Amino acid sequence: MLSYDFMRHAFLGCFLVSLLAGSLGWFMVVRHQIFAAHALPHIGFSGAAAALWLKISPFAGMILSSLIAGFFMASEDRKKHVIPLSSQRETMTGLVLAASLGLGVFCLYEANSASNQATTLLFGDVLGLSFNVLLALGAVTLICLIGLAILWRPLLFVTLAPDLAEARGVKLSVISYGFMALVALASAACSEVAGALLSFSLMIGPPAAALKLGLTPLKGLGFSIVSALLLSWGALITAWFTDVPIAFLIGIGAVLLYFLAGRFSSWRQLQKS
Repeated sequence: MLSYDFMRHAFLGCFLVSLLAGSLGWFMVVRHQIFAAHALPHIGFSGAAAALWLKISPFAGMILSSLIAGFFMASEDRKKHVIPLSSQRETMTGLVLAASLGLGVFCLYEANSASNQATTLLFGDVLGLSFNVLLALGAVTLICLIGLAILWRPLLFVTLAPDLAEARGVKLSVISYGFMALVALASAACSEVAGALLSFSLMIGPPAAALKLGLTPLKGLGFSIVSALLLSWGALITAWFTDVPIAFLIGIGAVLLYFLAGRFSSWRQLQKS
């Protein structure tokens, strides 16, 4: 299996994406921004479609569109309205998603793109990762992990106690913009492996299971990263022997992981009582 270059590239790509999905996805779940995690890869699809039309790198278009959308979503966080913050986020996310999907369809139409290109954008092509794409993934991963390390303490403070953090002088808008920029980059990277439709599985499944288990922040992050890695590598190995689509295996695996975490949590509560 590992004697083939494309499989080595696939395993390395899954490793990089798992680092991003597990770490940033945990904060997305805790901050109740699951809809944004779902929307950003779809918005990245529109950017990739526009890039195909303009005959530039789809990955670059995916990153640029995700970053723009992430800044729009973050801008809503800093506005004070009567509407609850969670509703503000969902409204802005929904509007940006609707506009971007329409733009993506238009760009694919104008580009006269073949159906296999659209399928690749939607479902990913982990077995077709080139060396140049791996370099780009590595650069994105490094930027995101460094950024998360810088934001770690204030981001955790804002996530768990936003009112107290604001009273202590933490710049909520700066943290929000910085975090959404990292999430946008991570979403574009995850789409390279699982596609725009199912990269949501890697970013939400393992972190949601970690929260279901009631793990502390550091343990939750570690669990999310390891679980995302096992999901992606397990899907690669299973697909090698069965020819079952990798995206399908990742999606089903994420649901199964959350179900097992819930069952284990219930069993642990029964043991304590």
